[in-house]
Amino acid sequence: MQALEVPNLVKRAGDLVPLLRRNAAWSEQNRRPADETVEALTAAGILRMRTPQRYGGYECDASTLLDVGIELGRGDGAAAFNTAVWWITSWNMGLFPDEVQDEVFADPDARIAGTIVVNGTGIAKDGGIVVNGEWGFNSGASHSTWRLLSTIMIGPDGQAEPVMAAVPLSAMRVVDDWYASGLSGTGSVTTIAEDVFVPDGHYLRMADIAPENVASKLNAGRPMFRTHLAAVVMASTTGLAIGLARAANEAFHERIGSRPITNTFYERQADAPVTHLQAAEASLKIDEAEFHARKLASMIDEKALTGEAWSLRERAYARAVGGRVPQLAAEAVDILAGACGASSLYTGNPIQRIRRDAHAMTLHQFHLPTSALELYGRVLCGLEPNSFFF
Repeated sequence: MQALEVPNLVKRAGDLVPLLRRNAAWSEQNRRPADETVEALTAAGILRMRTPQRYGGYECDASTLLDVGIELGRGDGAAAFNTAVWWITSWNMGLFPDEVQDEVFADPDARIAGTIVVNGTGIAKDGGIVVNGEWGFNSGASHSTWRLLSTIMIGPDGQAEPVMAAVPLSAMRVVDDWYASGLSGTGSVTTIAEDVFVPDGHYLRMADIAPENVASKLNAGRPMFRTHLAAVVMASTTGLAIGLARAANEAFHERIGSRPITNTFYERQADAPVTHLQAAEASLKIDEAEFHARKLASMIDEKALTGEAWSLRERAYARAVGGRVPQLAAEAVDILAGACGASSLYTGNPIQRIRRDAHAMTLHQFHLPTSALELYGRVLCGLEPNSFFF
């Protein structure tokens, strides 16, 4: 397969920052992505970064995902989060049989909503399974045409096992219930399956979602698919957390040269020693977050190229990074937002939205710092992982 020429996607993402910032408040107020934002991301090729190359995708490495994610996070956390989800689900779709990919990627800009949370049931029936269930947190559903859902398949013998299924979003009922204090612009509504038939081939056993079990014949062995699911998720999402922190840092430094500190003799916030401490502490936390994100991205890219196996510790480290990076980013944003004073409470000041978005990310099941660090600590202490997702 002849390699496609990949455009400078990091620059394109950076060029989108003003548009993303301009639409961020609208997206939050309307609880969904702005059409203009999705159209701009699509036109820039950002949404093809994890689409298989034969459909016009770029099969980008983890380091490029990180750099693009940082730029998008600088612009709007919700838009960056939805993009990360679409990257992950495009990669997931690349594991399915090739004929199913042909159906989904008939539109090379197809967007796929999805969560990995296992819910509902899929009862075996001739030629497939019949799925019933309810799934929340479907980010980007308003602009997606397909849905990846995870459910428990009940076989003819009564055996139960988790599977991931690809269904047209039009086959599901969408419940507009996304009223959230953070990442509101993602439009992460609930979807419900009511007797949805999923043909054979359109679902994968969760146990087979691993580099050595790719159902696709054409994608098997390609570098982008030599990665475990947890590492794919973390590679896609850590950039946006860093980008949010950078956006807060920019907002903070734009003000300190002209803003006084109320009830003090400091006419410029930049002259106060406390400001120096705040600036240094926040900056170092952002740097520490980026260190871990880049270390993981480099690990993913090296193993993708060489085919080297992942050790248990390395897989657990990927989960740890997924918790640590958003934690450090949120801590940095807290420092910067607090230093901006009471005027930062106004909804017209973007730092209040950045703060809420950063904290919302730390509550995500795959980024919850306590769970991620506990899993890594268990492995470091010689115990078995307490999660299947690592």
